[in-house]
Amino acid sequence: MTEEPAGLEEEPGRESGADDRMVVEQPEGHRSGFVTLVGRPNVGKSTLLNSMLGTKVTIVSDKPQTTRTEVRGVFTRPDVQAVFCDTPGIHKPRTLLGQRLNDTARAALADMDVVLFLVEADGPIGRGDRFIAESLPADRTILVVNKTDSVGRDQVIGQLAEASELHFDEYFPVSAKTGRGVDSLLEHVLERLPEGPRYYPEDVVSDVPEAFWVAELVREQLLVVVREELPHSIATRVTEWDWPRIRCEILVERDSQKGIVIGKKGSVLKEVGTRARAQLPDGVFLELAVKVDKDWQRRPKALDRLGY
Repeated sequence: MTEEPAGLEEEPGRESGADDRMVVEQPEGHRSGFVTLVGRPNVGKSTLLNSMLGTKVTIVSDKPQTTRTEVRGVFTRPDVQAVFCDTPGIHKPRTLLGQRLNDTARAALADMDVVLFLVEADGPIGRGDRFIAESLPADRTILVVNKTDSVGRDQVIGQLAEASELHFDEYFPVSAKTGRGVDSLLEHVLERLPEGPRYYPEDVVSDVPEAFWVAELVREQLLVVVREELPHSIATRVTEWDWPRIRCEILVERDSQKGIVIGKKGSVLKEVGTRARAQLPDGVFLELAVKVDKDWQRRPKALDRLGY
């Protein structure tokens, strides 16, 4: 492990045409469509997506702004394919990064066949939820009351009754954490998709580039290991990819944050590296480096470089 990278290379990541829809094939009678998940930060969109797909395609955390880009997960059966789009939580932005996250979430609503709008069962449906609801197509939106495992049946019923005032098409109570109600929601979504082509090969479960995924795993484990001490102003990117050797850079905004990320005698970096490697193929050598990039989340060029 090193504290300062010797040099900086352009990050391997998303190509400019990554959002283009490429038709793979169209079996007779096949149905397909695009489904986006929206809601406030921390309502469980990423957890729900992973649960529906039965595999991990996006990182999860109880910290706001965990999801920073649109991540696509693909569910495929012989007769149907659903392309799910996980989005950043819509919130009141305080930085240019926050504004771009909101823009990414809203852009993902364009030309969607189904919208899953998540609210929490264990909290009131507030102004933030209603603000998001106003921009959603009522005839294509399913309201999902998530985190039902944390409350009783009566509270779930009460939350569904309050949610009905938003006048959406369908309402589903689920627990993305335990999986309760997720299968029923998934089947309902698949039934609503129109006849159409298969956009991805049947063995594809995500369109996330490998380098981006590794960087996200490192950021996820930082959120787990450091928790409350970790600043929001942290980013990760892969700067070298010479398989099986990978070098991932961790960006912070101030020198004071650097020590938090490194930890005493490198303890934090060591634990983060161990946790991230556990989710990668055997034999991967993952090197972590920490760099101070002052006020990166407020600088347009820095955000462009990071793909935000």
